[in-house]
Amino acid sequence: MNRDTEEFIELLTGAQSAVFGYIVSLCHDPVRAQDILQETNLTLWRKADDFEPGTNFNAWACKVAYFHVLNHRRKHAREQLVFDEELFDYLAERQEQRAEDADTRLGALRRCVSQLPEKQRQLIERRYRPGASVQAIAEQDGKTEGAISQALFRIRAALQKCVESRLGQTESFPTP
Repeated sequence: MNRDTEEFIELLTGAQSAVFGYIVSLCHDPVRAQDILQETNLTLWRKADDFEPGTNFNAWACKVAYFHVLNHRRKHAREQLVFDEELFDYLAERQEQRAEDADTRLGALRRCVSQLPEKQRQLIERRYRPGASVQAIAEQDGKTEGAISQALFRIRAALQKCVESRLGQTESFPTP
């Protein structure tokens, strides 16, 4: 894939929070993780042609990040107590699986939200806009906060059921 395409740029920018979270989970230092993320981004940019369109970009990016974290750990091994390689590899694999699961879950959630009745979908979208609050929505709609909260609770429950159905599991998700 050409690194100058809009698609690659969207994939790269869209993966930033997931890759950063992955790196932090492995190195436990947000400042160091920022440095590693920048190194990872440079490598992803340079190796854009190695990415196969249609595959999981986040998984590929996390694998590149893994090698940068590993390299960083080796350079700084004397500075801190570090896990042995076997434990580190295990933790990296688990975190990578969680990132993939989150992508799958997010895709299912997006499909479920798109299937909501128009009014419910709009309410959810309004609630999760930056700076939005139940109080502001209640005032705009001329309803009580309790009524809006109850409607949101019911929508979230329906979304949870839809996501679980799509994923074929009965895992519970905490409601905010």
